[in-house]
Amino acid sequence: MSLPRGPENLCFDKDEFMKADFDVDHFVSDCRKRVQLEELREDLELYYKLLKTAMVELINKDYADFVNLSTNLVGMDKALNQLSVPLGQLREEVMSLKSCVSEGIQAVDDRMTKQEDIRRKKMCVLRLIHVIQSVEKIEKILHSQGTKELSSLEGNSPLLTGQVLERIATEFNQLQFHAVQSKGMPLLDKVRPRIAGITAMLQQSLEGLLLEGLQTSNVDIVRHCLRTYATIDKTRDAEALVGQVLVKPYVDEVMVEQYVQSHPNGLQAMYNRLLEFVPHHCRLLREVTGGAISSEKADIVPGYDFLVNSVWPEIVRGLEEKLPSLFNPGNPDVFHEVDRNAEQFFSALNLYIGDERQCLPILNLKLSVAWYKRSAEWQKWPSLFAGSLCVIRTLLLFLQKYTTSMDFVRKFERQCGSQASVKRLRAHPSYHSFNNKWNLPVYFQIRFREIAGALEEALSDTLEEAPAHRLWKLSLQVLARYSVFISEVSVRPISSENTKESKKPVPVGRKESSLSLNPSEDQGNGSSPESLPLSSISSTQLIYVAADLDKLQDRIPDILDMIKPKLEMIGFKNISCIAGALEDSKTSLSACVPTLNNRIIQDLSESSFAYLKSALEVPRLYRRTNKEVPTKASPYVDSALKPFYRLQNDYRDSLKQPMIHQWLEGALSESTQKYYETVSDVLSSVKKMEESLKRLKQARRAATSNPVGTNGGMSDDNKIRLQLALDVEYFGEQIQKMGLETSNIKSFSALAELVLTAKDQATAEPS
Repeated sequence: MSLPRGPENLCFDKDEFMKADFDVDHFVSDCRKRVQLEELREDLELYYKLLKTAMVELINKDYADFVNLSTNLVGMDKALNQLSVPLGQLREEVMSLKSCVSEGIQAVDDRMTKQEDIRRKKMCVLRLIHVIQSVEKIEKILHSQGTKELSSLEGNSPLLTGQVLERIATEFNQLQFHAVQSKGMPLLDKVRPRIAGITAMLQQSLEGLLLEGLQTSNVDIVRHCLRTYATIDKTRDAEALVGQVLVKPYVDEVMVEQYVQSHPNGLQAMYNRLLEFVPHHCRLLREVTGGAISSEKADIVPGYDFLVNSVWPEIVRGLEEKLPSLFNPGNPDVFHEVDRNAEQFFSALNLYIGDERQCLPILNLKLSVAWYKRSAEWQKWPSLFAGSLCVIRTLLLFLQKYTTSMDFVRKFERQCGSQASVKRLRAHPSYHSFNNKWNLPVYFQIRFREIAGALEEALSDTLEEAPAHRLWKLSLQVLARYSVFISEVSVRPISSENTKESKKPVPVGRKESSLSLNPSEDQGNGSSPESLPLSSISSTQLIYVAADLDKLQDRIPDILDMIKPKLEMIGFKNISCIAGALEDSKTSLSACVPTLNNRIIQDLSESSFAYLKSALEVPRLYRRTNKEVPTKASPYVDSALKPFYRLQNDYRDSLKQPMIHQWLEGALSESTQKYYETVSDVLSSVKKMEESLKRLKQARRAATSNPVGTNGGMSDDNKIRLQLALDVEYFGEQIQKMGLETSNIKSFSALAELVLTAKDQATAEPS
């Protein structure tokens, strides 16, 4: 069925009505995006008339068929009854055939199940046969070696050769596969003792042969043995054997805690001896497994990594068991005395500080040490760091152990044969256990509390003796940096209070200098300052910054009164120079105030107008809705005034009233100007719509098309005018309640006059 075709200028598609998922609300909202509701109503009425006409024409065209419809259905029930009998017989025949087919399918399924069961049992029998054959074949190989080789099953005879072991291992691998597949069979339980004997013999022979090959440095024996281990999937057993028999005795011999503590470089010497183990004792294994550069690929036995799985775990075990004090952060009361003068001590300290990779806690002393060394009178304060000298020495001792250990780890990684081996080493559990043993976060907390506490106590006792010119220069630097901070904050994007998205992106012109204390770090970070986005700042933070700036400006004159008596005590007479420097600092801070105020005013204005622009929705509320005549302001006005009330109520204790009034007047002036433009556009649109409806009424001369509501009262257009007038009047009343004069708000008088004219027009027109 197709609908009649309408005019080309319809604002909708007629096929939309025939869709199965047609929805009235979605249809109206979609059409509103293109035309006004009045135009949509007119098009719908026009198409409704076309449908009406088409329906009348259809009835007229097939009028005879409609009239004869009941006549043509006479006798239809008898015909249906005659058809029911043969259809019932056909149904019974189909059901009988379906039953026969189902029985046949079931019989076939039963036979297939039996056949599958027979096939499964046959496979189990074949596996058991393979198990028996493999056991007999291995025993035959053992018997062929003679009486000595046969008696090796008892565990006390000479070992089998490498080639014989490879043959046995290949057959043993197949035996293991078939035995696992036949698990649970009674026959397998009878054969299991023979399999266990073969396994014990094979493992014993492999271990003895591997140790013999390592002791005699026989490459062929080691290669055959490792290949046999790989064949039976026992590579980890070979690595564990090397660790227990070859690595562990050497580690226990080298790691002696008394030697490490009694010698100045005992830890370094111990690590050097451990590093010598790999080239001296693991050369043969690395050549066979491909860990050495000279290895030939044709003779390599893959799948082994003795450095990672044999050597390194034993080294970590030895360090944890033999040298537990290595990972101890240290006791401030127990340490090795370092006999050096103050300058040498600070030079060593700076040496460690210069390498930021060493240890995070030491970096916190950088600023204090640099200030102490640069002080012109540091020789006069020998007790400045006396309280924390013991702790710092202990810190350096622990740092030395940590850096020496990390250097040993890096050298050990260089001995690995490939990058893949290094990755396996770093992923090994013992590697993570070694790193976690140092427990640097806890060490940092302990040492920082001790060092910072002693340092702050020493500084508080001696700060009064510091040179006056140093502290004065520091004060001026703080004021200068604060002015730069205010300038940088003023260009940051303002974010919403409850979300992380910023309201307005600000292009980055330079990098914030307050983000880093070390300029050299910024130069080497590999990224351009212009490519880094500025972090956003909330409205609350911006207001607090303005409050702090205002209080700081008020306190600057007090600084001169505070320092003047102290300068006179030391004989300083040029007070005008000090006053001029303070005045320059105050001027630089005052220059930041206008920009900061503009940002706050702009943020308040945008927050308010986000609700004031809802005046555009007033026509939708009254157009063709038959709502009552408005008597109070719209809710959006209260929402638009909330940012201003929040500023007055939440920050009355932090801000001065003149500053709050200045921000309120500026923000209200900007938002009122935009509000005036919005209301003007709405009233102009209402006037055009009213004139259009009047012309349409005259053209159609129909009473149903006049713009007056169905209740015969005020027209929809006048309701819109009256609502806007009430909104603006309420807006002005709330401004006065804030303690402001509407005459000081730009564009408010024009706005009030605009809605007053509209209100007079609405009340003057007859109902």
